[in-house]
Amino acid sequence: MAKISKITTQKKRKNRFNIFIEEGRGESYAFSVDEDILVKYALRKGMELDPATMESLKAQDEIHKFYGMAVNLLSYRIRSEKELTDYLRKKEAEEEQIQQVLHKLKQEGYVDDREFAYTFVRSRMNTSSKGPLLLKKELLEKGITAAIAEEAIAVYSTETQREKVLKLIEKKLRSRSKKSFQQQIQSVQATLVQKGFSTDVIRDSLQEASAKYRDQDAEKEAVMHQGLKLLGKYQHKAEGYELKQKIKAGLYRKGFEMDKIEAFIDEHVESEA
Repeated sequence: MAKISKITTQKKRKNRFNIFIEEGRGESYAFSVDEDILVKYALRKGMELDPATMESLKAQDEIHKFYGMAVNLLSYRIRSEKELTDYLRKKEAEEEQIQQVLHKLKQEGYVDDREFAYTFVRSRMNTSSKGPLLLKKELLEKGITAAIAEEAIAVYSTETQREKVLKLIEKKLRSRSKKSFQQQIQSVQATLVQKGFSTDVIRDSLQEASAKYRDQDAEKEAVMHQGLKLLGKYQHKAEGYELKQKIKAGLYRKGFEMDKIEAFIDEHVESEA
C-alpha cells in the first residue's frame, strides 16, 4: 500500500492536483488528477492507496480529461456523436475511453443526434442557400442515420424551398448574358440541383420564372453575339449551304429558338456566303 504524503496544486492549472506518495524517508510524485476526481474520492494526505486503486484513478482522470475536451468543443455549437468521436480520436483517446465519454455526455443530455439534426437543418435553412437534399447528405456525412436525417429535413417546407429557389433564379436571370435563354435556364437548373432542391420545386419555379424573365431583346443580342462568333469560326472553312448549316447547328446546340436562328442567318450569313 502506498500512502499519500502530500497534495499540491499545479501552478498553471489550478484545478489540477499533483499526488505524492511516501517513499522510504522521502516522497515521490505518483500521478495527477482533476479537482473533480480529487473531491469524488476524497483524496487526502495520509490516505493509503493500493496499486489497483492508483491505476483506476489514473484511468478515470484520463476519461475526465477527454470529457472536458468534449464539453469545451460543445460550448461552441451542438455536435453529432460522430463529430465528437472523430475529435476525440484526433486527441488520441482510445475507443473505450471515447465510449465512456459519449455515454456520460448522453446521460447528461449533451449529445442527441436527433436534436442535432433538427438544429442543423433549421440553422442551414435560415442562413444558407442550400436545399434539403444537400442538407440530408451533410447530415449523413456527420453520422446521422438516414431515418433521422429524413425526419429532420421534413421541417424544410416546400414553400421555403420555393422562396429560396425563386430568389436564386431571379439573381441569375436578371444579369446580362451572352448565352441563350435556354442555356441560362439549364445553367441555373444545374446550380439548383447541386444545391439540393427537390426536382418538383425546381421545375415549377423555372416555369414561373421563364414567363417572367424571358427578354426577347436580350435573346436577340445573344443570338447575334454567338452567331457572329460561329461565322468567324466557319466562314473560311465553308460557304453557302454548308456554312449556313454549320452556324444553324451551332446556335441550336446553344439553345436558341429556330426562328431567331433563321433571322440571324437571313440577315448575316446570306450576305457573307
